[in-house]
Amino acid sequence: MRALVIVDVQNDFCHGSLATERGDEIAALIGAFQHSEQLQDNGYARIVATADNHIDPGAHFSKNPDFVDSWPAHCVAGTEGTQFHDEIDAQQFDAVFTKGEYSAAYSGFEGSFKDQSLADWLRSADITHLDVCGIATDHCVRATVLDGLKEGFDVRVLTGLVAAVDNARGDEALAEMEAAGAELL
Repeated sequence: MRALVIVDVQNDFCHGSLATERGDEIAALIGAFQHSEQLQDNGYARIVATADNHIDPGAHFSKNPDFVDSWPAHCVAGTEGTQFHDEIDAQQFDAVFTKGEYSAAYSGFEGSFKDQSLADWLRSADITHLDVCGIATDHCVRATVLDGLKEGFDVRVLTGLVAAVDNARGDEALAEMEAAGAELL
C-alpha cells in the first residue's frame, strides 16, 4: 500500500521567517493536489505530514546563519510559523509527525506522532510505498526521502510539488535521491 508524505508545508517555509522562493506556490499546488482526481487515482491508503516544531534546537538556530547547517529562528513551537499553510487541507492527515524540538531534525523519520516513529507507524499500517512532496527539496524532503529508502520503503518524489531553498542544491538533491533509489515523477 502507498502513503502520501507531505513534508513541512508550514507558514515559516512559505511566507514566514525562512520562506522559500516558491513556498506559497508549492503550498497551493499541494492543496490542489489534495482535492484532485489524481490523488484519488493514486489510491493512497494514508496521508501524513511532517512538521518542524522547535523548542530549543541548539546550534540549528543562529543570529548569523550559514543557511546550510544553521538558520534564523523558524517554526518555533506555539507560533503561527508552525501552522500548515492555509492552502493545505490538514483534515486529510491521518497523522502529523513533529520533529526538531531539541535538534535540527531534517527528516520526517526523526519525528513522532503519539510516541510512535514515522517508520513504525507506516509499517503498522502496512505501507510499503511512499510518495513524498513538500519543502525544502534540498533539506527536509531530501532527508525524508533518503531515510525512507534506508528504512526499506519504495519512494517516489513528486518533483512538481517540491520547493528548494537553493535551486542548484535542490537539483543536486533530486539527483542524489534518484541515485539512492528514489523514483522522480
